[in-house]
Amino acid sequence: MYNVALNFEDGVTRFIQCNDNEKVLDAAYRQKINLPMDCSDGVCGTCKCHCESGEFDLGDEYIDEALSDQERAKGMVLTCQMVPTSDCVIQIPMASTLCKTGDQQFTASIGRVASLSDSAIELELNLTSHPGITFLPGQYINIQVPGSDAWRAYSFSSKPGSAQLSFLLRNVPDGRMSTWLTQSAREGDVMQLAGPLGSFYLRPVQRPVVMLAGGTGLAPFLSMLEQLAVTGCDKPITLLYGVNRDEDRVKLEQLEGLAARLPGFSYRVCVADPGTTNPYQGYVTDHMSRDTLHDGEVDIYLCGPPPMVDAVMSWLEVARIEPAHFYYEKFAPQR
Repeated sequence: MYNVALNFEDGVTRFIQCNDNEKVLDAAYRQKINLPMDCSDGVCGTCKCHCESGEFDLGDEYIDEALSDQERAKGMVLTCQMVPTSDCVIQIPMASTLCKTGDQQFTASIGRVASLSDSAIELELNLTSHPGITFLPGQYINIQVPGSDAWRAYSFSSKPGSAQLSFLLRNVPDGRMSTWLTQSAREGDVMQLAGPLGSFYLRPVQRPVVMLAGGTGLAPFLSMLEQLAVTGCDKPITLLYGVNRDEDRVKLEQLEGLAARLPGFSYRVCVADPGTTNPYQGYVTDHMSRDTLHDGEVDIYLCGPPPMVDAVMSWLEVARIEPAHFYYEKFAPQR
């Protein structure tokens, strides 16, 4: 049995299980997700999607008008003919609601709330409604502020599949979630979650990877790195982690443990405060170089506030470096 992630164009991700020799379209319908289709015989092309990663068999029972050789070479598939032979990630060019599906709902209880610094809170939850949440490392989920109709989006810092979830949250002054967590939350309190969501996630590692994190934008990279520590990786991975002050540095012990478990992984913490005692002073862009970016033969992942994302884009443009792939996620604190 294989796990297949269906990424819809509205950001929703749903996972289905495909049995051996089962077509993706059949597996989706069996699990009450109505993927687009007209003929189901490889004739119309209505079910055409893009397979981003994974191995599969398409057979030869479809016509060229439905899927050309050029499209197949670019990773396009017909879900009515696609039989996975490994876990796969498929991009669905349609909103999830049009396929009669949407966010999954989860219930969890608080295991721990910890103030890691003045600017960062760690939230640990224990799922009560499901044995675990399957997501792509780097994705986020929406969490409802208890006692209100407000929801906030947070990236997982834990690896996929666990019943114990963790998140790094920015401590926003007067923020609804921050205030509730720091003043009202108690162990065992119940929280509602919906997701997973997002197009920012770890792709198959085929070349060196550079991860750029700003503040609590470290969270998705912890998830990615924990997953890679389990699956293994033979490519160099560099993390540049930027914070404003020395006291904003968090999860350094976990990063040290990951460096010990994951050969080829290294990290640098960059502190913007001119009075820092940290070895690397300045912004993340002050510590980027052509060597760090392997002259562009690299996949860059960036998660941070909008000014950081804009600064990295400007740096790449001035340096005339075009990475093989560049994935980024901007986040701004919500009150």
